[in-house]
Amino acid sequence: MPVAHHENLYDLPTADGHAVFDATRTLARAMRTAYDCAGVSTRQHNEPAGDQHVWHFHQHLFPRYPGDDLNATSPQPDWLPAARRHAYAERLRAALNS
Repeated sequence: MPVAHHENLYDLPTADGHAVFDATRTLARAMRTAYDCAGVSTRQHNEPAGDQHVWHFHQHLFPRYPGDDLNATSPQPDWLPAARRHAYAERLRAALNS
């Protein structure tokens, strides 16, 4: 993964963009295995009008399920407790290593 700072997609060098996409594809495949999801969605934001709130390039990857209404739901007010996050991370790590 690229470690250099790039504010948004416009500043991202081609090679770094390819690296991000390759990692996204790898993680998406592992998510399907680890979380038994029906699909995945990616999201990446640029500039205030594009809903960018963090000023470095990054991409989101979401496991998706029928009827999950991801785009219509409000964010949860609190982070998932660390113990529950750890369990999801272990499942994803196992899928990446298989």
